[in-house]
Amino acid sequence: MSRSLHFFVNVGSAGYHSAAWLDPELDPSAFVTLDHYRRAAETAERGKLDALLFPDIPVQHPGIGRGPAASLDPVLLTSALAVSTTRIGLIPTVSSTLNLPYNLARRILSLDHVSGGRAGWNVVTTFEPNAAKNFGIDHLPERDERYRRAAEYVELLERLWDSWEYGALIGDQENARFADPDLVHAVEHRGEFYSVAGPLNVTRSPQGRPVLVQAGSSSRGREFAAAHAEAIYATQFGLDASGEFSTEIRSKAAALGRDPDQIRILPGLVPIVAETEHAAREKFDELQARLRPESAPVRRLASWLGFPDEEFDLDSPLPAHVLDLPSGRVGPQGFFTSLADYAALTGHTVRHLLTEFLGGHRVVIGDPVQVADHIETWWRSGSVDGFTIIPAVLPRSLEDFVDLVVPVLQERGIFRSEYGGVTLRHHLDLREPANSFASQR
Repeated sequence: MSRSLHFFVNVGSAGYHSAAWLDPELDPSAFVTLDHYRRAAETAERGKLDALLFPDIPVQHPGIGRGPAASLDPVLLTSALAVSTTRIGLIPTVSSTLNLPYNLARRILSLDHVSGGRAGWNVVTTFEPNAAKNFGIDHLPERDERYRRAAEYVELLERLWDSWEYGALIGDQENARFADPDLVHAVEHRGEFYSVAGPLNVTRSPQGRPVLVQAGSSSRGREFAAAHAEAIYATQFGLDASGEFSTEIRSKAAALGRDPDQIRILPGLVPIVAETEHAAREKFDELQARLRPESAPVRRLASWLGFPDEEFDLDSPLPAHVLDLPSGRVGPQGFFTSLADYAALTGHTVRHLLTEFLGGHRVVIGDPVQVADHIETWWRSGSVDGFTIIPAVLPRSLEDFVDLVVPVLQERGIFRSEYGGVTLRHHLDLREPANSFASQR
């Protein structure tokens, strides 16, 4: 089967750029209105993109005084958007550390039914201690334990999603036979961390199971992705590193008995696009100029890396000691490592890095052909299956991408002009998984 190009959209608040909410065309309270997200969903669906991915950390960010560091519950939001859309996939982010397995299995599978088979689940383990405290957890488990928990959690959810086989629902009104109890299975899970009886009280998914998505590029995250993920929202700054990441993931997946071609790798990309390159750079400069002194680019970069901004010289490369992962770092390790490796490889100055980096992801600035060229080059390399588009400003940056870049990709014959099916698995060219209970009979 020929490869297809795929796109997720990271839909967060007013947009990914810290100054997004300062856009004069945007209502400052838009991020809590359904119409704001509906407009983004309809734009993505008009562009025939694969899915919307909704990030989430269930804690009030301390930066609320400077911007809308808050979000609606992603499962409830995607359920609402399922009503006003017909094709676009819907992927809420939900923590395996902060939610009980049965409840989450039921919520995600309910979303899958409500949307007609368009649901996924972005699995995160949560690194933010203050989020844990909102759930009565004084101390988060160490990273390795969180991933061990997540592995058991995912395997349990898959069994719960399988607990109704196809054919279990009979619906014979004449003979008053609703379901075949022999095809509805208790899970009876007793593991290291969880104990769940089952079965789930929701029938099997229209697409077999919701799609499992994973966001992370740390060494532990890569192991987890190779074992479980069907789509990976990663961070990659250079093409060589992206190729190494893809090879590692697919090799580890194959060693675990998985089909490596059934994994979609979609790193984050922040496209700043306009009719001309000059106009695109003006757009980016305008956004950067809106940043207040306390959130200036250098300070934000330093904070993200975990070092004082006084250690950074705009016209010099990052200091060598900054490129070493700090011991005990709480935040996402994969993002840090990807940027540090790219900075070391290229030797770019801090000033140069700030034109290519935004909050953990690569920025590409240009006209529609230039942005399309970047996407096609990476995709044809085989390193990626597409990208997770991260709009700097929502919905305007997404509209720019759909209206300006997508037509170029369609004209080149490398991206769909129409959806070929309804389910998220169909969009991603992923096979429907076999029911684990049926395979035991």
